[in-house]
Amino acid sequence: MSISPVPQLQIRQQYAQIGIDADMGQWDIEQPRATQELTTTPSRLDMHTQPGQLSIDNSKWHDALGFGPSLEAFSRIYSECKNIALQGIAKIVEDGNRMAAIQTGENAFSALAKESTKDIDFYEYMYMGDASLDNIDMSYQPAKVDIQYTPAHVEHHVTVNPPKIHYQRGKLDIYMKQYASVEFIPPSIDTKR
Repeated sequence: MSISPVPQLQIRQQYAQIGIDADMGQWDIEQPRATQELTTTPSRLDMHTQPGQLSIDNSKWHDALGFGPSLEAFSRIYSECKNIALQGIAKIVEDGNRMAAIQTGENAFSALAKESTKDIDFYEYMYMGDASLDNIDMSYQPAKVDIQYTPAHVEHHVTVNPPKIHYQRGKLDIYMKQYASVEFIPPSIDTKR
């Protein structure tokens, strides 16, 4: 007699599987350059000039030529009057002595009359100033220069621009790739016995 095998129940199990589809997020970062603003004030040079001055005083030169001020000329003549008077007295005494000297045989009256017709030389009386190389006075005042310098000025303003950041999120899909299942397979039963 043969022994028939014992019927067996087969159980098949399938595990669940989860599918994940993910993409990384993307960063987009842009850094604009800083904004610079330069303002320049140019330098300035101011010059103020007063011209030089040359002064020439030739009054002594004119005075030495006899064209000086009348008051000074008369003052000189006045100061010489005493000498002129003394010279005149001396001339009269000399003429008197000539006329008294009969023994010389000179016709003094005729000679003195002849000499009296000569022009009086007033130039022997110094009413003019002294002739000199230093009769012209010169003075020079140099030019005055006023220089004012203002240096240039630079203003530098920098504005830092913030970065521009854009973020694009990634994709994350979670789905059931395979569902869990349990399958029972019953044994085949021979019902003919």
